[in-house]
Amino acid sequence: MTTVERVRGELTDAAQPVDLSGDQARAERVAAARRHRRQLIDLAIRVASLAIALALWEVAAWNVDPVLFTSPTKVAVAAYHMVLSGELWTYLWPSLVVLAIGFAFAVVLGIGIGLLLARFWVLDVALTVYITFLYSIPSVALVPLIVLWAGFDTTAKVIILFLFAFFPMVINTYQGVKSVDPKLLEIGRAFRCSERQLWWNIVLPASLPFIVTGLRLALGRGLIGMVLADLYTAISGIGYLIVRTASTYQVDKMFVPIVTLGLLGVTLTALLRLAEKYVAPWTAASQDD
Repeated sequence: MTTVERVRGELTDAAQPVDLSGDQARAERVAAARRHRRQLIDLAIRVASLAIALALWEVAAWNVDPVLFTSPTKVAVAAYHMVLSGELWTYLWPSLVVLAIGFAFAVVLGIGIGLLLARFWVLDVALTVYITFLYSIPSVALVPLIVLWAGFDTTAKVIILFLFAFFPMVINTYQGVKSVDPKLLEIGRAFRCSERQLWWNIVLPASLPFIVTGLRLALGRGLIGMVLADLYTAISGIGYLIVRTASTYQVDKMFVPIVTLGLLGVTLTALLRLAEKYVAPWTAASQDD
C-alpha cells in the first residue's frame, strides 16, 4: 500500500461518524449515581443533625423548671393526645383556611401587579411609591385598624395575612422582570415578536426564579400573619391555642402547635421546591449544584 493510499484511508476513517451514544449513556449513569449518592449523604446529615438537636433539647430540659420548659418526649406525648382527641385539628383547620385564602390572593395579585409595574413605566412611576410606602409600615401596626374596619371574623384574618404575604410577592416579581436582559427583548422585537410572545417566551421564564423566591418569602411571612391574626381577632385558630396553653402553664401542649407550624412551613417549602423543578427546572438544578 502506498503512502497516498494509507493517508486516504486514514482520512476516510476520520470522516466516519463516531458513535458517542455509549459514552453519553455512561456519563448519564455516572451523573445519576453521583446525584443519588449526594441525596443519601444529605439525608444522613439531616437525620444526624435532627438527632443531635433533639438530644440537646432533652438534656437541656432536665435542668430547667418544667413550668417554664419541657422536653421533646413530653411534647410528643402531648401531641399524641391532642391529635387523638381532635383538639389540634379543631384549632388548626380555621387557620389553614385563612392561610389558603389569604396566600392565594397575595400570590395572584402580587405577581400580577409586579409584572404590570415592571413592564409599564407609567404604572411604575405612578404606583411604586405607594408600594414602598405601605411596605415601610410594619404590618403589625395596621392590625388594630383592620380589626376596626373588618371586625373579628375571617375577613379580618384574611386581610392581615394578605398584607404579610403580598409585598414579598410583588417586590420579587418586580425585580425579576427588571432583571431581564434588555438584549433578549431587543432580539425578540427584532424578530417581530408580539407583546404576548415577549411575555411568554422571554419575560416570564427569566423572572421565574425571582417569583419562586417570592413565594417562599411570602409563605414564611404568611404563617406569621396567620398566627398574628389569630391572636388579635378571634378566639379560634392555632394562635389562640398557643396563648391558651401558655396562660395555663401547659408548656408541653404549648409546644405542639409551635412545632406543628414549623413542620407546616417545612412541608409547604418542600412542595414549592418540587413544583419549582417542573416550572423552573434550571433554577432547581443550579441550587442542587
